[in-house]
Amino acid sequence: MYKTSTLVKLIYIHILIIISFNSYATEGDSLLWAGCGITKKAFMTELAKAYMEKTGVEIVLQGGGATKGIRKAAKGTIDIGGACRATLPGVKEERAAYQIPVAWDALVVVVNKDNPVDSISFINLQKIYIGRIKNWKELGGIDAPIELYERKGKLSGVGRTLRELVFANYKQDFKAKFSVKSSGPLEKGILKNINGIGTTGISSAKRRDLKILKLDGKEPSYANIKNGEYLLYRPLYLVTLGPKKSSDKVKKFISYALSREGKAIIRKTGTVPYADAMSLVMKQLQQYKRARDSGIFSNN
Repeated sequence: MYKTSTLVKLIYIHILIIISFNSYATEGDSLLWAGCGITKKAFMTELAKAYMEKTGVEIVLQGGGATKGIRKAAKGTIDIGGACRATLPGVKEERAAYQIPVAWDALVVVVNKDNPVDSISFINLQKIYIGRIKNWKELGGIDAPIELYERKGKLSGVGRTLRELVFANYKQDFKAKFSVKSSGPLEKGILKNINGIGTTGISSAKRRDLKILKLDGKEPSYANIKNGEYLLYRPLYLVTLGPKKSSDKVKKFISYALSREGKAIIRKTGTVPYADAMSLVMKQLQQYKRARDSGIFSNN
């Protein structure tokens, strides 16, 4: 859980990042990016394409998840990582990772499109995940069991952020019927299961024929994410070895991603550039407090 001082520092870090990665130019070469699939869908695919057209430098995109993106970038076996979670304090494999916040994503609660439920409260979302609400009729739906899908483990971008924002507890256990290895199987499972429910990134969910629930009556629209009205938002990062250890090729791409042109491309995808909503860093304090004050911290 972030402290106030840590959140404030993020604002200054972002400014320093822009200064440190300060130039780009045409260069016929390639870079290898790997990591979070949600980050790839949120902005990397379009950003890589535009950069290739502008400079001739190909950005080869691979998946693998946020942990892979962070740790391979920290090890130097890829040029740039993609992550939808912060690095883990005290974890050796992530110590050398240098994270650059580039955009804001939202976690969204998804159900089958034929499910009659359209909205869920923050408290009821907590209760579903710890097994205190088990039937859809408790949410105004049909008389049928709620079948929760979760990501395996507690280190994935979605899994860790969900625990942070909804429970203020990274170790929170969930009462799920299905545990899957990534967001893809989670979304595909709910596509076929009218009783299914789960949480994923909006950048991924909006590309499938799923119903995205309102949270406390708020849609995860571009405007609601940008102004913080929709509660479950998080930064998306590019991960490198930092300005001193990164190659010039990496620095030039990072500079492009943070430039006016790069931010325009990110906006065009429907994703909020990080610099467009710096106030969210402080607003997230209120979200942590709400999670802490809810009184739902059971691991039972």
